[in-house]
Amino acid sequence: MKIGFVSLGCSKNLVDTEMTIGICKENNHQIINNVEEAEVIIINTCGFIESAKQEAINTILEMAEYKEKGKCKYLIVMGCLVERYLEKLKKLLPEVDLFIPIKEYDKIGEKIEELITNKKENISICTLEYSKRVITTGNTTTYLKIAEGCSNRCTYCAIPYIRGKYISREFNDIVAEAKELVKKGYKEIILIAQDTTKYGIDLYGKSRLAELLQVISQIEGIKWVRFLYAYPESITDELIQTVKNSEKICKYFDIPIQHISDSVLKRMNRKSTSKQIENLLETIKKEIPDAILRTSLIVGFPGETEEDFNKLHEFVKKAYFDKLGVFKYSKEDGTPAEKLKEQIHYKTKIARHAKIMESAQKISKEKLKQKIGNEYEVLIENSTFDDKYYIGRTYMDIPEEDGVIFIPKDIANLENTWIHVKVTDIRDYDLIGERVIDA
Repeated sequence: MKIGFVSLGCSKNLVDTEMTIGICKENNHQIINNVEEAEVIIINTCGFIESAKQEAINTILEMAEYKEKGKCKYLIVMGCLVERYLEKLKKLLPEVDLFIPIKEYDKIGEKIEELITNKKENISICTLEYSKRVITTGNTTTYLKIAEGCSNRCTYCAIPYIRGKYISREFNDIVAEAKELVKKGYKEIILIAQDTTKYGIDLYGKSRLAELLQVISQIEGIKWVRFLYAYPESITDELIQTVKNSEKICKYFDIPIQHISDSVLKRMNRKSTSKQIENLLETIKKEIPDAILRTSLIVGFPGETEEDFNKLHEFVKKAYFDKLGVFKYSKEDGTPAEKLKEQIHYKTKIARHAKIMESAQKISKEKLKQKIGNEYEVLIENSTFDDKYYIGRTYMDIPEEDGVIFIPKDIANLENTWIHVKVTDIRDYDLIGERVIDA
């Protein structure tokens, strides 16, 4: 049958979607990009925060319309939202033919086949397998999931209740997958987990992220290696030196600190203090001056006083971070923070969010201006609609989340290659440059 996929949420969810596509291809179904033509639509949902849940529900309802107006015969929903609210969803969304929670991923192929073919036998692949992934992120860049779940137990976060405790993949299995990805032509590999810095502790008694980065960066044919979601308390001197001393590991640290007020950090059950966070950021900048720092913050956490918020705002103004995302606290079912007193009024959250974003945007613009005249190696990924400009990324930007660089198209067929570019101007969060011919 013709199967179309919609993947919502984070890159970790996307890997699950890619493995599910692999199952469907292995079982002789045709994967198509246009859901309007699909006979089966499979939606992989996110259930992390309220806005993600609402997006998932809206998407399900939108896709359900194709059962009436289009060619869709079966609608399947999987992922985090299903894991959290399976019974509620069954009552709320009778349009859905099959819900697959995460705990049933070990028989996901069987469930899909039973629904759309009315038989269980002769299923060539049933459970999610990394080796059967069908990459959906182009020909050059791909994600590599190194662990499942999370054991940090931040009081605002539902991930441990959805995905379970932190479970690292075997070191050799990850390296083997990385080698296979490079053989297939992928030159940028992005290591992901809910907390990459905890990789290996459950299996080997210590973090092996630095070692893993070293081994993968030495694979012949690889160009860039990145790691995302590095919690500040677990970023070691060894990890910093590993990034510093490698030509292939991007000088990019994604460090979700969430707040800087010690009282708020304590209520969040975060493991770092404000002093430790500032010392870490200063160390990274001292050791790797051209390192790019990214973070995410939460405003309006229960009990966040005006003083707490002002500390955070002043900290942001110190301009440690090149990239910064801000979330308004979302009260999530079943989390300890849901029961905390002194919940912050929504209008206060909006005002605090706006203040942080205003400062962050000014900082971002100033940091981008400082890059005018600099030369960078740029991965060309695609072109603008009018075909006048290439769209690329430097080591300073991750896919989808960060900015891009626009380069006038002076020659054809440069996509999926690296070229040298000189920055000539900026536009909002993006750079504009020109190709350096004799670099």
